[in-house]
Amino acid sequence: MSPEKPAPPGPGSGEPGPAHAGEPPARLRSTDIARLAGVSVSAVSIAINGRPGLSDATRKRILDVAEELNWRPHLAARALKGATSDVVGIVVARPARTLGVEPFFVHFLSGLQSCLSNKGIATQLLIVEDTESQTAVYRRWAAERRVGGLVLLDLTVDDVRPQLVAGLRIPAVVLGSHGNPMPLTSVWVDDHTAMISVLRHLAGLGHRWIGHVSGITAYQHTQRRLQAVADVRDSLGIEVTSIATDYSDAQGASATRNLLEAADPRHTAIIYDSDVMAVAGLGVATEMGIPVPGKVSMVSFDDSVLATMAHPPLTALTRDTFALGTLTAGELIREMTERAAPRFVQAPTPELVVRQSTAAPEAGG
Repeated sequence: MSPEKPAPPGPGSGEPGPAHAGEPPARLRSTDIARLAGVSVSAVSIAINGRPGLSDATRKRILDVAEELNWRPHLAARALKGATSDVVGIVVARPARTLGVEPFFVHFLSGLQSCLSNKGIATQLLIVEDTESQTAVYRRWAAERRVGGLVLLDLTVDDVRPQLVAGLRIPAVVLGSHGNPMPLTSVWVDDHTAMISVLRHLAGLGHRWIGHVSGITAYQHTQRRLQAVADVRDSLGIEVTSIATDYSDAQGASATRNLLEAADPRHTAIIYDSDVMAVAGLGVATEMGIPVPGKVSMVSFDDSVLATMAHPPLTALTRDTFALGTLTAGELIREMTERAAPRFVQAPTPELVVRQSTAAPEAGG
């Protein structure tokens, strides 16, 4: 007896039939992959989702069929079956206009995506108003099984998000948190030590009255920088005036004007928590006829092409932000594949690069 021939494609055959003229071809389903590989539908699910329970030969046969036909499970179908998509979610609560011009965020995201892309993982970015909106998105994504992992940015003091995400059982990595009990893996940078290096540089040049244009004070990394100021102020013999901003160029410029217009004390140096604000501050000084570094020295906490192309080029704390993104992505992939125990991972501390925007204050300054 000759082997039974497969039924012709069409309704009920499990294989997409020919499309009518002008219609797209029918979408392949897991039943089609199962039939072509000679296995059950459950075996296809096991192979595609990387779960144990199949021989290497069977798993390879299924994956080869799927790859040959360029088949991926439909997002809605995977959600109904309890699977997650190959997407990493990022929800940011900052004004979109500040993120759009911030080199740090762009370079970090580029490094993150480059590493994830090598694993076939995409990123989904949402910009929202506040932490409450962020938590609502996390809950919705968890219910819809929309993402396979999360990156949490800009942690605030007493932030509720890590505990929430851990409870939702979404693999996640936090950027920037250190020193507190943390239910999620955290990649952190020693902002405290970095800020002290800036203060020591300025104090070594002879500056005693220093302005600090900080970011959002609710953020943990901002608090570490402010704590560094408090820890070494007396030993270095300096006074520091900190003004909080939202990281925007507009608020950076306004804070600079306030510091430069003050006559008592006259600030002879200003530290900025971002390169965007530092360049904006440099523009204000030029507009006011105050030479840099002749009358006031300026330092940026972040380095970028903005800092190097400014006139004069800005002294800045430099780091490989792209590499920080890839490090974070690597830790997230570890969480997504191994469900490993949370840990703290320290990234390299930014190093001060001295350029032409800092010098000793004028006599009597």
